[in-house]
Amino acid sequence: MAARAPRFSAQARLAALQSDIMDLILDSKLQAGSPLPTEAELCSALGVGRNTLRESLKVLQALGVVEIRHGYGMFVAPTNFDALTAGLSFRGRLSLRQQGKEALELVDVRQTLESGLIGQAMTLMTPEHLAAIEATVREMESLADQGQALAAVDSEFHRQLFEPLGNELLTHLMSVFWDVYSRIHAEAGMKAASLHATAQMHRGIFEAVRAGDKALASERINSHFDGIREAIAELVSR
Repeated sequence: MAARAPRFSAQARLAALQSDIMDLILDSKLQAGSPLPTEAELCSALGVGRNTLRESLKVLQALGVVEIRHGYGMFVAPTNFDALTAGLSFRGRLSLRQQGKEALELVDVRQTLESGLIGQAMTLMTPEHLAAIEATVREMESLADQGQALAAVDSEFHRQLFEPLGNELLTHLMSVFWDVYSRIHAEAGMKAASLHATAQMHRGIFEAVRAGDKALASERINSHFDGIREAIAELVSR
C-alpha cells in the first residue's frame, strides 16, 4: 500500500508552531525585551524537537517577534517595523515591473490614511509644526525650479503633516510608500511641468492646513494621490 500523505505539510506544521510560540508569549504576559524560556523549556512546553524549534524561532526573528542574542538567550523583540517595511517595499517595487498592483494598493492605503487622519493631525498642530511644513514647501518649490527630484522632500512634507499624531506605525507605512514612489521618480523621470505641478499641489495642501480647513485639506490630499496613480500607470504601461 502506498504511504499515506502526512496530515499536515512541514510548512503548515512550522506555521502552527510559530503561532503556538506567539500564543505562549502572550499567555505568559511577556513584554518587549522580556527573556523567553530556554530552548529546553520551550521544547518541553510545545512538544517539539530542538531543530524544529530553532527553525521556527529563526522565522519569528525575521518577522520581528523574537530577538536571538547569541550567548545571552532569546527575548521578545522590541517594537520594530523594519521587517514589515522591507517586505512591503520590496513587493511594491517589484510590482512596478508588471502591472503595479501592489504599488497601487499602497497608494490606496496611504490615501485612506492621510485623507482620514489629516483633520486629527491639524487639531494637534502647533505654530512650530506649520512653520516647519512651510519651510519644506519652499524647499520643494526651489527644487522644482532647478528641475531636481522631489521624492525625498515630498516624503518629508507628508511626515511633517502627521508628526503631531506621534503614530510610529503610520510613519513606517509612509516610509514604505515613499521608497516605492522614489523608484517611480527615478525610473519614470519627472518633467519640469510635473515638478512644478507637484510643488503647487503641496502648497495647496499646506494652505488648506494653515487655514484650518479640514475638508479642503482632505480633498487636496486625495487629488494629490490621483496624480501618483497616473504616474504609476504611465510607468507600468511602457
